[in-house]
Amino acid sequence: MTATLLLPRWLLTLKAGEPVQTGQAVLLEGERIAAVGAAADLMAQHPNATRVELPEHVLMPGLINSHTHSAMSLLRGVADDLGLMDWLNNHIWPLEKQWVSHEWTRLGSLFSAAEALRGGVTTLNDMYFFPEAMAEAALQAGIRAAVSINVIDFPTGYASGPDDYIAKGVAAYEKYKGERLLQFTSSPHAPYTVSDETFVKLRQLSERHDMVMHCHIHETMDEVNGGVQQHGVRPLARLEKLGLMNERMIAVHMVHLTDDEIAMLAKNKVHIAHNASSNLKLASGIARVADLDAGGVNVALGTDGAASNNRQDMFEEIRQAALLAKGSSGQPTVLNARRALEMATIGGAKALGREADLGSIEVGKLADVIAVDLSAPECRPVYHPDAQLVYVAAREHVSDVWVQGERVLKQRQLTRFNLSQVLAEVEETVAKMKAGQGA
Repeated sequence: MTATLLLPRWLLTLKAGEPVQTGQAVLLEGERIAAVGAAADLMAQHPNATRVELPEHVLMPGLINSHTHSAMSLLRGVADDLGLMDWLNNHIWPLEKQWVSHEWTRLGSLFSAAEALRGGVTTLNDMYFFPEAMAEAALQAGIRAAVSINVIDFPTGYASGPDDYIAKGVAAYEKYKGERLLQFTSSPHAPYTVSDETFVKLRQLSERHDMVMHCHIHETMDEVNGGVQQHGVRPLARLEKLGLMNERMIAVHMVHLTDDEIAMLAKNKVHIAHNASSNLKLASGIARVADLDAGGVNVALGTDGAASNNRQDMFEEIRQAALLAKGSSGQPTVLNARRALEMATIGGAKALGREADLGSIEVGKLADVIAVDLSAPECRPVYHPDAQLVYVAAREHVSDVWVQGERVLKQRQLTRFNLSQVLAEVEETVAKMKAGQGA
């Protein structure tokens, strides 16, 4: 079995209660973390291991992007400065109806995987159509992915209706369920696009196959008010009544919450995927993350898709989450650097039901780790490496990434596929789309 010894200046395991350490090393054997300990001891014990010197780097767990729409990198910048429903109804959905296909989704997902890996992301929780295409892209890139059985009540170019979406999603799940890098989620789009009947079917699917659920909820006040008008209750109350609000649910956005709803989420162990930048750009609002965190709700972080953010940059989301929580609460001590990093790692792992395998550097866990180079002048001096990762460092400082023990980013270069070739394919596809729009 191939052994690799990582020798960083700073080690941030994000194991509960464990501070940043120096003089430590991490041994990778196969797909797992085999040892964590004093560098001198591990070098003596494993003289034949391949050594990777990381002299000015922080070694930390890979970031987990808890909500994204990978294929929509092909729509980055297509419709900016708009509210959510205008953006969806008048721009995104018409374009998707015209252009989305298996190959389009595969290409956009591979392009996003490159952006993710170059930004230190080792796991994507995706939501989109054509799940087989997303699975193909993730496996080609060597990135870990939660692939969605995404369902919406109206027809698209992918499926004719709820039962067709579910059937196609289950077929993809059956095809890929043995892949170590993949898991599948049961993913109703949102309360305003999915009926009670479909929600129940997807809940049953989740229970039958032990899947996490993944849904946009309470993103805007218009959504909440519309839910009250249509169903007589706020969307969360409706979904709770349908049996969806439990430890399987990753509730995305959750911007508009009452104190009682936060208490219910904590009691029911619902997970939140906080998408700070997308919420700001669409003027959806600012989620009550400080209150959620204080109330005991597990909060993870996500970028949303490139069509709405427009950066799939988890370092930006970590910083944004911390600053927004402080600014909106008026308390500079809330969501400190350590908590923000935990939300992007172990928080995401918990949301996906993978905390036993992912989210921290511990013996026996999967070897999903990243190295962040703090040697650049803009990253110096370094007093507190963990705070430096949140308030100073950026995705371009990620030098190396290992997923399941494989080095998929080496000194800023992807090792699994040719990014220039993918970019050429993206430009060719977008040129056809622009011509089709008359742009």
